[in-house]
Amino acid sequence: MEDKKQRRRGPEREEENLIEGRNAVVEALRAGTPVDKIMLAKGDTDAALGRIAAMARERGLVVVEADRRKLDHMSQTHAHQGVIAVAAAAAYASVDDLLARAEAAGEPPLLVVCDQLTDPHNLGAVIRTAECAGAHGVIIPKRRSVGLTAVVAKTSAGALWHLPVARVGNLTACLQELKERGVWIFGAAAGAPLGLYEADLRGPSAIVIGSEGSGMSRLVAETCDFTVSIPMKGKLNSLNASAAAAIVLYEAVRQRR
Repeated sequence: MEDKKQRRRGPEREEENLIEGRNAVVEALRAGTPVDKIMLAKGDTDAALGRIAAMARERGLVVVEADRRKLDHMSQTHAHQGVIAVAAAAAYASVDDLLARAEAAGEPPLLVVCDQLTDPHNLGAVIRTAECAGAHGVIIPKRRSVGLTAVVAKTSAGALWHLPVARVGNLTACLQELKERGVWIFGAAAGAPLGLYEADLRGPSAIVIGSEGSGMSRLVAETCDFTVSIPMKGKLNSLNASAAAAIVLYEAVRQRR
């Protein structure tokens, strides 16, 4: 008999929300279903899959070629016909929606920007903390980032239904646009000369949290107005991304009281 404990220790599936097969994916795209990405079998070049790829790109969706064996492994119906759409657990907002939310509340914007966060548990925890801290939204990139999967929704403990998340094609360009609209960009970075408690987070602010391993990408870091460091008193020199986000967010909360 299979060991139940061993079964529980297995990796958690991220692709619970799958739309499989050519007709199903086409209809989902026509209906405007929120989709994280379209996965096509690598090497398949027939016209039907080409039309699906074109429809997806017209809607600004990520299209990924994957080995057919990977699609076979992901498939729950075992009839994917060379295409699987990974549906988002919630609809994405726009950056304008996030800023409008702050304006409606009569508050200076407080946003969280996640740069290349690939762990769904980390993203879910960031969304949960951001909602609890009264942030006006979270921004994630389309590529090299986890989307709003079912695991993210579960880890957010319901926060995903209360806090808008925007997904942008070019994170650096998004930060530049925010700066032009009066938002100051603060990137969390180990060893940054400006300490967190010396930063002024009372005005319109976007807090950038980098990836679990390498932190912010070079271009994103260069786009920040300030990089701030969290005081580290122990022997380790880094924090989990969601823990870092919580510390910086609640410093902003303290300053805005």
